[in-house]
Amino acid sequence: MFNIIERYMNKLTKTDIDNFARKNNIFLNEEELEFTYIFVKKNWQTVIANPASLNLDRYKDKFSEENLTKIKKLFKEYSIRYKNYL
Repeated sequence: MFNIIERYMNKLTKTDIDNFARKNNIFLNEEELEFTYIFVKKNWQTVIANPASLNLDRYKDKFSEENLTKIKKLFKEYSIRYKNYL
């Protein structure tokens, strides 16, 4: 499973992140999108290995309050949904 995720992450673009966010009613501004893209590209392995280690409150200065709330909810939903596959 890790190899499939790694191949996907290597091809991930900012547009992919923006589309996923919009599909989930999260509308990132350019700075939020840039931060998210860089963060995901750098940290995906750590987050997958230990989702509980991600403290999204540490990044509250990087997102609007509304977006951070939505991101936290989405992360929780996906963590629950896919935990058995990781």
